[in-house]
Parts: sequence; C-alpha cells; structure tokens
Amino acid sequence: MATQRFLTLDDVAEILNVSWSQAYALVRRKDLIAIQIGGRGQWRVENEELERFIAQKYAEARGSTPPPVSADDEDARTS
Repeated sequence: MATQRFLTLDDVAEILNVSWSQAYALVRRKDLIAIQIGGRGQWRVENEELERFIAQKYAEARGSTPPPVSADDEDARTS
C-alpha cells in the first residue's frame, strides 16, 4: 500500500498522541499548516508538513533554531 500524502486531523491527533481538539487548535493557530478540502471543509495535513512541525518542536526543545527553509520549500508552501 502506498503512503498517503495527506492526513486527517484524526490521523494527526493519533500520531502526536493528542486529542482531535488539540490538533485542530494547532491548525487554527497556524502552528501546523493544513488545507481545507471539499464542500464541508475537511482539514488535511500533508505528511511533510507534519514532519516539519515535529522537527521544529524538537529544535525548540533543544533551544536551537530549526533548519533553514530552502527556496524550493518556500516556493512550494506559497504556491
């Protein structure tokens, strides 16, 4: 089975071991970047965004800054 590109907020909550409400709060505060899909506006988080979020939180915990975002990454996020 191929790895899914997008995760639901339920998936994100399970991976981070938090409640759905906490995952939703991360998205609403834009701490975790997500998109809304469909007529009912279901939130989806790209796997790479979740991994970037986790890496950033580890960097913050270490008291260091996260690795710089490359121009390609920045272009992809703004497109």
